[in-house]
Amino acid sequence: MTTPALRVSGLTKDFGGLRAVDGVSFQIEEGEFIGLIGPNGSGKTTTFNCISGMLESTTGTIEVLGINATGMRPDQIQRLGLTRTFQHTGLWREMTVVENLLVPPRNQFGSNPLLALLRPGSRNAEKHRISDAYSVLDLLEISHMAHNLASELSGGQSKLVDIGRALMSSPSFLLLDEPVAGVAGPLAEKIFKNLRELTSNQGIGMLVIEHNMDFILRRDIDRVIVMNAGQILMEGTPDEIKRSRDVVEAYLGDSGQAEE
Repeated sequence: MTTPALRVSGLTKDFGGLRAVDGVSFQIEEGEFIGLIGPNGSGKTTTFNCISGMLESTTGTIEVLGINATGMRPDQIQRLGLTRTFQHTGLWREMTVVENLLVPPRNQFGSNPLLALLRPGSRNAEKHRISDAYSVLDLLEISHMAHNLASELSGGQSKLVDIGRALMSSPSFLLLDEPVAGVAGPLAEKIFKNLRELTSNQGIGMLVIEHNMDFILRRDIDRVIVMNAGQILMEGTPDEIKRSRDVVEAYLGDSGQAEE
């Protein structure tokens, strides 16, 4: 029996008297492409923040590639192989696209150029990182933007660069927080196509938050997890989710409050 890429068991998160996540449990295998949906305020982003170490969970356990990551810092979790993106990309705007990609790789020597020159193999390592960055840009079909400043990019292009930046840390698992929010239709389709190919061709597991239920249910997703009021309402294939009256009612009952 293989070890799941991500296992979440009995996860809860309280903010004072408010329980934002209430006993959430699920697991994702290596190479699976999973959607996480739910109306505003359902607990999706809080769940992500607990998994990635941005927030300390109140109770429950989180295992990343078979290792108990509960209570670890974000950098420790990243070293296990789990990387996340955010709804707002936070690119370094005065750096080029390829420069943005060269920052995240692990095990870099540091910012002191003299010490880097004295380290055996540092120049070869830098050449490999640059080659990897261009390979990622090719993979995402944005190599023509390599020398554009991040400030010159559209919202959708910024999303692709942010995904590329996450890939530069050589992840085994990605958490993607609304990677197509605010992105025009054709580019949103391209982003999901590229993500699907990453799971299929490189075996990178992914959990993708998406607020738009209709959009994600039309994508090539393996399974969908639906959250509502901090709990898992349902888990199943896109076709099963489409037929669920409970899921439809959860969305129709969305009051439009801001995402957690």
